Amino acid sequence: MAEPLADLTPGLAADLLSRLPPGTARDRGPAYLTEPRGMWRGRAGLVLAPADTDEVARIVGFAARHRIGIVPWGGGTGLVGGQVLAEGALPILLSLERMNAIRAVHADENVLIAGAGAILADVQAAAAQADRLFPLSLASEGSARIGGLLSTNAGGVNVLRYGNARDLCLGVEAVLPDGSVMYGLRRLRKDNTGYDIRNLLIGAEGTLGIVTAASLRLFPRPAVRGTAILTVRDPAAALTLLGMAQAGGGVSAFELISGQGLRFLAEAGLAVRQPFADPPDWCVLVDLGLPAGDDAMTRLEALFAAGAEAGLADDGVIASSEAQRAELWAVRERIPEANRHVGAIASNDISLPLSEIAPFMDRAGTALTAIAPVRINAFGHLGDGNLHYNLFPPKGRAKAEFADLADDLRRVVDDLVHDHGGSFSAEHGVGRLKVAQLERYGDPARLAAMRAIKAALDPRGIMNPGAVLRRV
Repeated sequence: MAEPLADLTPGLAADLLSRLPPGTARDRGPAYLTEPRGMWRGRAGLVLAPADTDEVARIVGFAARHRIGIVPWGGGTGLVGGQVLAEGALPILLSLERMNAIRAVHADENVLIAGAGAILADVQAAAAQADRLFPLSLASEGSARIGGLLSTNAGGVNVLRYGNARDLCLGVEAVLPDGSVMYGLRRLRKDNTGYDIRNLLIGAEGTLGIVTAASLRLFPRPAVRGTAILTVRDPAAALTLLGMAQAGGGVSAFELISGQGLRFLAEAGLAVRQPFADPPDWCVLVDLGLPAGDDAMTRLEALFAAGAEAGLADDGVIASSEAQRAELWAVRERIPEANRHVGAIASNDISLPLSEIAPFMDRAGTALTAIAPVRINAFGHLGDGNLHYNLFPPKGRAKAEFADLADDLRRVVDDLVHDHGGSFSAEHGVGRLKVAQLERYGDPARLAAMRAIKAALDPRGIMNPGAVLRRV
């Protein structure tokens, strides 16, 4: 059984603050102690925002000596409760917000080095200034920070072409649970020198250490961009169309959008220009990034023609300007906002083998509507098998009416995802929300290895206690 953690008492707090520069402490306001869905309100003895890696090491070393838990905080955008601790011993909340510098840009190497507190949009802008692309892109990029994105191995819309956050990172600097610093900001593509601690920390959600900076991969900026929304018969047709699009190359994103999602945009009253007068049952957003001299419009027209001839697609809108391209992307990017307005009974972030998506959708729809008359909004990153599969009450009824069924409905989804060889957590992580699902569906040998790694690196259990793995 893990050694009990200690509260950060007023005396210990004063001792710790005396070891840090003035201005390190922050007000314990709701910005730090709540999360986007309002499911938890966290607790903290202190909220600290260190200015550099040395200060992070001092804080972690102090916490290790006194058995005080540490909850890392990036931009607060996580959706599985990894950034809030609502019960247990009073912890330190450690924010990386001040460590936001772009330390270096090596354009000739396609590498950018950023502090963990750098906001994703600022990293993208710094890359663009060097005529390069940092391709990680997601709805919260204006507030999400690099440390949190790496700690959750974030995905987003461009995984199909460029990979997850892990694939975009060459090296990390990190403070380990004993307060020691791992200086791993290397810019190497190849480095076979033993265990890959970098990739162990990425995706660990702050349970094995705190990433303080990272070396990030950049890419040439596509000279030509093209975007279209095409109607499709069903998810199976969408996957066939995906294969046809990939055969031509240059596909950066391939997003599935349901008619329910389009109707939610209207129901929520969001100012989004709908691409179709009558929402189709299904459509896909296709985004191309091409070299100079290629014609995106011609490529997309040819894709639609081939899809129509094969009986896969029967309507579409192709952007003819950057303004129209932004309008089409707004349709996809504002669906989560519409979902929040309508109010989900249960939200699921799932991934499946591509060939299993259509069978899963058929089985899940039948099983769920047999329990309750739910509206299903399935949308997301079809190209990499990641769907946001969310359940809503019938129009005119409140989600509170279905509160007693929420766990049963979520269990049906998770069981079917598992049956089809998928994952209950595709890109949001485990956090505190999905610890029970990891224990239920996780491979026993893998779970045992994870617990052994946690015990070896963090024997006192101070790093983000209760996230990913339950304290036992």
